[in-house]
Amino acid sequence: MTRLTVLHFPDERLRKNAIAVETIDDTVKVLAANMLETMYAEGGIGLAASQVNVQKRIMVIDLSENKNNPMVMVNPEITWSDGTEEMQEGCLSVPDYFDTVERAERIRFRYLDLDGKLVESETDGLLAVCVQHEIDHLNGKLFIDYLSPLKRRRLQKKLDKQEKIQSQIL
Repeated sequence: MTRLTVLHFPDERLRKNAIAVETIDDTVKVLAANMLETMYAEGGIGLAASQVNVQKRIMVIDLSENKNNPMVMVNPEITWSDGTEEMQEGCLSVPDYFDTVERAERIRFRYLDLDGKLVESETDGLLAVCVQHEIDHLNGKLFIDYLSPLKRRRLQKKLDKQEKIQSQIL
């Protein structure tokens, strides 16, 4: 397996819409395995293919403590949502930044597994937030897009300052 490079905001490639996977073949399975390895190595709980510059509708999630219960979702979509809840989110593409985001409290979603089987599920809590977050990535949207303009400006200033420090070090 190969560890992939995670794109970081404000990289414009994060804003692209991923395209549907037509066939689940060995290429898709290897990509999913590499995405899981990358997610675990980066300390994340979810990763969308668009975050590693692959514009295909594939995402991986593992909420287990021991990182031994991975979910691979191909062509995921939310079919129903209800309620609202706020939860603090972070993102591998926006390192070291966390903020509260309002999302649907309960969702129904479906996807294809790596065997091409259609899986339909209803969930709430952290899994619901994760699924919404990763599907947003596949649609070119980041969790920071839900924040107020003031919070986004503060984040941009923080990133600009970090980039300036980084360039002085090099």
